[in-house]
Amino acid sequence: MNASRTDSFDVAVVGTGAAGLACALSLARAGVSTALVGAHGAPPDGRTVALLDGSVRFLKALGVWEAIAPHAAPLAELHIVDDSGSLFRPPPARFEAGEIGLDAFGWNVESARLVALLREAARAASNLHLAECDAAGMRPAEGDAELVLSDGRRLNARLIVGADGGRSPLRTAAGIPVKEWSYPQGAVTTLLAHEQPHRDVSTEFHTRQGPFTLVPLPGGYRSSLVWVTGEAAARRLAELDDAALAQAVERQAQGFLGGMRVDGPRGLVPMRGLSVATSVAKRLALIGEAAHVFPPIGAQGLNLGLRDGACLRDAVTRALRDGRDPGSGAVLSAFARSRRRDAALRGTAVDLLNRSLLADLAPVDALRGAGLLAMTAIGPLRRAVMREGVLPRLDAPELMRAP
Repeated sequence: MNASRTDSFDVAVVGTGAAGLACALSLARAGVSTALVGAHGAPPDGRTVALLDGSVRFLKALGVWEAIAPHAAPLAELHIVDDSGSLFRPPPARFEAGEIGLDAFGWNVESARLVALLREAARAASNLHLAECDAAGMRPAEGDAELVLSDGRRLNARLIVGADGGRSPLRTAAGIPVKEWSYPQGAVTTLLAHEQPHRDVSTEFHTRQGPFTLVPLPGGYRSSLVWVTGEAAARRLAELDDAALAQAVERQAQGFLGGMRVDGPRGLVPMRGLSVATSVAKRLALIGEAAHVFPPIGAQGLNLGLRDGACLRDAVTRALRDGRDPGSGAVLSAFARSRRRDAALRGTAVDLLNRSLLADLAPVDALRGAGLLAMTAIGPLRRAVMREGVLPRLDAPELMRAP
């Protein structure tokens, strides 16, 4: 249903990436009067997302996982190989989801397909009003906020959710301070077919230029690639034809999946990071890349964005149940506090891993090698790290909790 000039809602979600779509669906399914504003889908750039166990639970609760599952591959094991040439190189580490009672750490799916399926679900959802155009501006007031759309229409909502990406216009207009940084790297992404089966194993080589990761796709003989390397090297790889790129990947993978063939779109992703001083402003809450941007390492970015949306759903539904204003300062401040620790922890972990590989310093190599060796040798530590990586146990949102 299209929003008209006079429509008013409890919440308006701006942004139709996976985080915004899932947040809007979760609010609508909870009976919250919700508008979804946005016109753009994910570009076909060969990127995939490893949806960790908590995110899969969230999508199941939204009733969309059944449509996504046929296009996703389970990640039953994670293998980490230190290929940095360090003197302190530990043996390969192996992590199995079964050790923490899971069939898989998560499921890998093409990003563009995930967004398309979520958008299809949004179009079919009741209690979710679609405005398939961009937002042109927001005017917060005491009782609600007015959202101006690019086609000239307006709508009012007590809370605006900014899920409008790493360059978020809503965040900029609200004057929220950001910290941005970049790395001297690029990430080449694509989809590959290979001769040997992946056996539901995600393999990550830690090289001196950054992680080189092959993640399973459905069918057993296809994987997605995220090859993080120096900026100039990444550009050279991106300019290769498909056959030459496949040969380069096969060499870097040490041939463990046999011969390779490029079997999908390709992309070159900048390695950058972003954090916000606060994820809220007057009548505004930021989620996903509007609140935090990570380089494509460790499958943390979108999973964190989905947790943002699930936590915001909890905050809004609690407020409405208690007769409170979901866009009030008190509700938004509590939401911001609840997300600060999770975002900081994930961002710091990704940043430290990447910088430790780039450092090429013996003490740093020794610490990284000792940490990986400890996780391999000490069962309780390994299981604790695996559980925390899949879903933080503190303050997990309602729709992501284990039954």
